[in-house]
Amino acid sequence: MNSKNRFAKGILFLGSILLIFNTGCVRKHRSFTSDEINLLPQPNEVTLSENSFALKDGMDIVFSDDASEDLVSAFSEEITQRTGLELSVSNNGQGDIVFTSLPDLGEEAYQLDVNPKKINISASTSAGFFYGIETLKQLLTKDTEESVWLIPSITIKDAPRFGWRAYMLDESRYFHGADFVKQVLDQMASLKMNIFHWHLTDDAGWRIEIKKYPKLTEVGSYRTDSEIETWKSGKLSGEPHGGFYTQEEIKELVAYAAERHITIVPEFEIPGHSSAAIAAYTWLGTAGKDIDVPVKFGRHYDNYDVTNPKVEQFVKDVLLELFELFPSEVVHIGGDEVGYDVWNESRHVQEYMKEHGIKTAADLQIQFTNKISKFIEQHGRRMMGWNEIMGKNIHGDFEEKKHDKEAETELAKNTVVHFWKGDLNLATEAAQKGYGIVNSLHSNTYLDYNYNSISLEKAYGFDPIPEGLEPQYHENIYGLGCQMWSEWTPTNKDVERQTFPRIAAYAEVGWTDPENKNFESFKTALKIKQKEWDTLGINYAKVLEE
Repeated sequence: MNSKNRFAKGILFLGSILLIFNTGCVRKHRSFTSDEINLLPQPNEVTLSENSFALKDGMDIVFSDDASEDLVSAFSEEITQRTGLELSVSNNGQGDIVFTSLPDLGEEAYQLDVNPKKINISASTSAGFFYGIETLKQLLTKDTEESVWLIPSITIKDAPRFGWRAYMLDESRYFHGADFVKQVLDQMASLKMNIFHWHLTDDAGWRIEIKKYPKLTEVGSYRTDSEIETWKSGKLSGEPHGGFYTQEEIKELVAYAAERHITIVPEFEIPGHSSAAIAAYTWLGTAGKDIDVPVKFGRHYDNYDVTNPKVEQFVKDVLLELFELFPSEVVHIGGDEVGYDVWNESRHVQEYMKEHGIKTAADLQIQFTNKISKFIEQHGRRMMGWNEIMGKNIHGDFEEKKHDKEAETELAKNTVVHFWKGDLNLATEAAQKGYGIVNSLHSNTYLDYNYNSISLEKAYGFDPIPEGLEPQYHENIYGLGCQMWSEWTPTNKDVERQTFPRIAAYAEVGWTDPENKNFESFKTALKIKQKEWDTLGINYAKVLEE
């Protein structure tokens, strides 16, 4: 045999050895069945393949510029805490877990591709990468027989149905504290919810430091007692209640939320539900009477005196401080359940209305609301309010509906209408007129309602798009919120019981397309989520066992 033939055969042999080595270096692990893939919320496109990816010590994570190092490092640390495996992180070279920029994907969309050799997470934004990570974390499974951490071979193409997926916490009635808010934010993030609607001011308490008006918290954040059990029970707790967030605490929580791709939307109630502020500064009210922060829950009839330029300046001053604290594009101004009696009975208010050609109290409210909307817009923000700010269906089933007239004034078009009560045709009409709508119909989304009123299945079955709304207007339905009003949940455990597990149902309503939803599959995934809540000590309602 000549030297050339021996050399050629040697190369062929070496190539065979390398092929065998390269093929054998990826050990085959078990395949997963579709029944084992239980994700919350359910992704919109899932393709399961054979075998799985085994996570090992020393594997490399490589990220692109669109996936920040902080995000990827936090992911690596979580994997280490959960598995004990150490992973390396870099922004160049080849990796076992790769974050790839894919500009064509939507703002919150992601694509997850897992095969036995590699994991690839693709997105166009940090939010998309974050949601891809949250899905990957749910797929990570310990194989006890092989004592190895596996991720099934799978392709997921996913994006949310709605851009507004909110949870609202009412802290005016009861102050719950920063640690509790962080726990809620953590759970929201794991469920891919992106809006924390924070109800910080109301009759029962003012919970945010405003430096220009210190008495708002010195006086307005404390009450001497609290009504207990239910509406008009006549019973009191016999204990004072108070608390508020400093601006430094607010900044910390805003940053904590942002790390989890959650926007905090503050709510500053005007012109009604304002007793705590009026207790602090009497001149804010219409009646001109000194009052205390109420100890009973419900509506209280003195409102901000919207005819007083000094009051208008107060509202703007508060908003300016809120703008500094909250980067959210949207600021919620409440606007619900405004009792008009105090305006109708006030001589100076009636004179103002006559002088300015304002026919009804509802028109007066809209005129003031539009002023504030313009101010908010001038500062690069957008106003949001409960649906009474439209001046239609005012007071719902309250007594004064019999004599209070609806408004003729049109609400500013840039407003986001937060629909909560009344004829759903109002939401349909508003969407058709071009208003942005967040649908939080109380009969389907209020977490203070018991599980007989809103069962887990009823929560899961809610559709934010009103029936009959033409497809060309669907883009005006931004999404939904679920509301945790806290009149009758004084402790954090009370709030947890009402929130969990229904928050998971609303998360899937906001994320998953209706054709991909399945209540039975949801319940299976929820049982896995409840094990996490058990570990964290979260007091969820045991509705699955009923």
